[in-house]
Amino acid sequence: MPASVPQPSHLGLCVSDLDRSLRFYCDGLGFTAGGGFDLESTPDNGLDRALEVDGPARLRSQWISHGDLQIELLSFAQPSSDGTPSAHRNHHGLTHLAFNVDDVDAAATRLVRCGGTLLAPTRSNPGVELVFVADPDGTRVELMGAPG
Repeated sequence: MPASVPQPSHLGLCVSDLDRSLRFYCDGLGFTAGGGFDLESTPDNGLDRALEVDGPARLRSQWISHGDLQIELLSFAQPSSDGTPSAHRNHHGLTHLAFNVDDVDAAATRLVRCGGTLLAPTRSNPGVELVFVADPDGTRVELMGAPG
């Protein structure tokens, strides 16, 4: 019997301020907020181990979606979140999320109004106009215009 092929489920992003991130992703990029729930570890439920943090853990898991793409925003109350996202595409791990847009400048301006930071030195046109904007926690978002 052949093994089943894994099916994509979602992408998880740890955020420092859930409201700020919801504004960026929903108002700025067109995601829709879905269900969410609060989680708290107890000595016997193992949540802290599953989250790979020293317990106890308390957090909000908030789902957002855009078409088939689902993102779980993780907002930790305890322990607090830390670390920095990738700053270059040659860093290991997730380097960016990418979106096709009709107008790169208009999309970038909207994201800045929604709490993002324009990464102006990334603007280029290697056959398609593109620029990166960092979300409120520094996760890079690539905006790609139409080819030509």
